[in-house]
Amino acid sequence: MDKAATLTWLRRISGDIASVTIKRLEDTLPWYADMPPARRSAVGLVAQAGITSFIQWYEDPTSTPWIAADIFAAAPRELLRSVSLQQTLQLIRVTVEVTEERVAGRGDDLREAILLYSRDVAFAAADVYARAAEARGLWDARLEALVVDSILTGEADEELPSRIAALGWHGHGEVAVLVGTTPPQFDVDLVRRTARKLSVDVLIGVQGSRLVLVIGRARAEGQEGEEEELGFEEIASRLEPSFGPGYVVLGPAVAALVDASQSARAALAGFAVARAWRSAPRPVDADDLLPERALAGDPLAKQTLIERIYRPLQSHSTDLVTTLWSYLDNGRSLEATARELFVHPNTVRYRLKRVSEVIGWDATGPREALILQTALILGSIGAAEQVRRRPPLRRPQR
Repeated sequence: MDKAATLTWLRRISGDIASVTIKRLEDTLPWYADMPPARRSAVGLVAQAGITSFIQWYEDPTSTPWIAADIFAAAPRELLRSVSLQQTLQLIRVTVEVTEERVAGRGDDLREAILLYSRDVAFAAADVYARAAEARGLWDARLEALVVDSILTGEADEELPSRIAALGWHGHGEVAVLVGTTPPQFDVDLVRRTARKLSVDVLIGVQGSRLVLVIGRARAEGQEGEEEELGFEEIASRLEPSFGPGYVVLGPAVAALVDASQSARAALAGFAVARAWRSAPRPVDADDLLPERALAGDPLAKQTLIERIYRPLQSHSTDLVTTLWSYLDNGRSLEATARELFVHPNTVRYRLKRVSEVIGWDATGPREALILQTALILGSIGAAEQVRRRPPLRRPQR
């Protein structure tokens, strides 16, 4: 049979091939049978387009570079999201099998053409999915950068939760922000793999020389809820090698991702002044840099020092505040403090122990002594300002 007669015959049986293909899909592919009618119809259009496209190509293989990619133009865009690449290759295999069975005995030339064309269709399918994945990856990267920027600036809006959900955020519960420098060769995939091993989810923001990670715990599939979760300090230590040289600062934990801007403000403020602490560890907690942040004018650090140190001590006992002031002013000398307060050194020890129990900081250490003294100074300044602003009492009229 010559080529013209073969083409006429192919065009005549193309509808029959398409019908048999659809029936074979229903019988052999469970995912196809479970699809809604509209999507099954779209898949059928793809199969029909593939058969028609093959006939056009067989008639003149040189008329166009390859028209196989046009097969997928018949499908709606959402079909790419509902049909995987593996399922698409299964669709191609079934279509090729039915076509081969139908044209069996029509010559080796036609069979070789089918094999050659089916190979190109498979490559075309891979190309379509690769371009879709690349476009999705670029979109995700832009969206992730937008979310991280919103967290850093504190300009969260009503769309932030939906953007976070669109990124596939799996974190639950508390969140913390980790800030450091960007390494010369930054490997995003390495950070995500490390995060998955730690059962955490991350949002990554690269802002020039600054690298920001928003960290949230995420249970792995099949992981029991009773398993002990890593603390953010330990998570930060495991992620620290992904940062460039310099300081790495961990913000305090907050209740949820929508509150992450509070952790981000503390981490950014700490990162800006970390060099002022010569022996700062890596990573370092932002709250361990409260004195430097306060001296740099960070209102959040000032408020934290007053609310977590000065006010609890003041409300607990004025003796504790007086003893702490004296102990710090006397160079952390127990004997000098005891002489100034006319008490026994053991009394000073007992009061300092109570200070540690009330606020969690130990005044006997040089670094924590600096934090406590800064809190006392700020608290005293704030108390004096409140007194000056208090309106004078009016004398009752006779």
